[in-house]
Amino acid sequence: MQIIRDIVHDPKTRTTLPKRPDVAKARRVVIKLGTRVLVNDDGSLAVQHLRSMVTSVARLIRNGRSFILVSSGAVGLGRALLEGARGLGPNDRQAHAAVGQGHLMGRYCTELERHGLTCAQVLVTEQDFETRKRYLDLRQTLQNLLRAGVVPVLNDNDVVSHGARTDVSHDATRAVFDDNDRLAALVAAKCDADLLLILTDVAGVFDRDPKYTSDASHFAQVQEPELLLEGLSENRGSNLSRGGMRSKIESAIVAQVGGCQVVIASGQEPTVVEEVLNGEEIGTWIPALRAQPARRSWIAFAAVPKGVLRLDAGAVRALREKGASLLPVGVRGIEGQFQRGDVVDLKDPDGALIGRAWMDFSVEQVRSWCNGRPPKESQNCLVRRDYIVLRSNE
Repeated sequence: MQIIRDIVHDPKTRTTLPKRPDVAKARRVVIKLGTRVLVNDDGSLAVQHLRSMVTSVARLIRNGRSFILVSSGAVGLGRALLEGARGLGPNDRQAHAAVGQGHLMGRYCTELERHGLTCAQVLVTEQDFETRKRYLDLRQTLQNLLRAGVVPVLNDNDVVSHGARTDVSHDATRAVFDDNDRLAALVAAKCDADLLLILTDVAGVFDRDPKYTSDASHFAQVQEPELLLEGLSENRGSNLSRGGMRSKIESAIVAQVGGCQVVIASGQEPTVVEEVLNGEEIGTWIPALRAQPARRSWIAFAAVPKGVLRLDAGAVRALREKGASLLPVGVRGIEGQFQRGDVVDLKDPDGALIGRAWMDFSVEQVRSWCNGRPPKESQNCLVRRDYIVLRSNE
């Protein structure tokens, strides 16, 4: 496991050079602010934390950087504001979001205006990532806002988003993002961000939960974050937020594969944004990998699968070992109702997820083809290799 733990530096040997020069070079930054950073235990807004972060962002914008903020906190804030309201229970997430979002954005506008900056509210749902056109439209809007010097503030639109979430490893209809961690990672990867800074209530990634274990070891750098998942239990976060450390690691993988480096750090420190961008060893740093082409990245992470193709062992070997396209003869089962342009999961004979594919044919055409009646427009292969993304053993 390529994990680098904290290194104790001799003060006599320190220099003014940044300890993380790649982080210090970041010009476009996505900051994800967790609920535990923005909302106090009693549900009130942590105004001082928000103000400190905005002050740092404003100072760094004057130095030539640009920022996209992905902000949690609306649901927790709304719950506190509606406490005791008639007809609303503690789990009325959509109603809480509807009230809290306006108050949260109002505070962002106020704090940014103090520094002569304008912010833009951008609420998104899973459907904005289902089709490539909507996905690209969102990306273009964010690019236009940044060019105009506006600070976009994004949030999952909980007012209309469905509460049910499904894990991709068990069902083809899993959500694109089930919390703002993944949303931030997708935005960072597809808006050409240099850095995703995830601010939470702990000082980075540890081998054990530092809230309950005094001798937990901190990771200063993690090269292969997927290996950390093996040691992390399911963490559902607090009663105010959905994301735990598992969510943050999974989201870091999305950003990393998309060519964006990640730092996970504590948002409780007032100057954390500036310290991170000065290249200080704050939090846990996850270096970027070479970015995938845009379409393959969308297939892998952004699109909601609409069906499943179950493959035989020969097809799986051909995909993994030969880099082949998918032929209809290798398909042993077809599930779901997909159309041309949809993404489907690819599973092996044991039902394990091996990758995803962008379909050039509808489910009816695929069924007909597998029964020996190929569509007139077909050209030998069912899915071209360029439109297949395999899991890490590709």
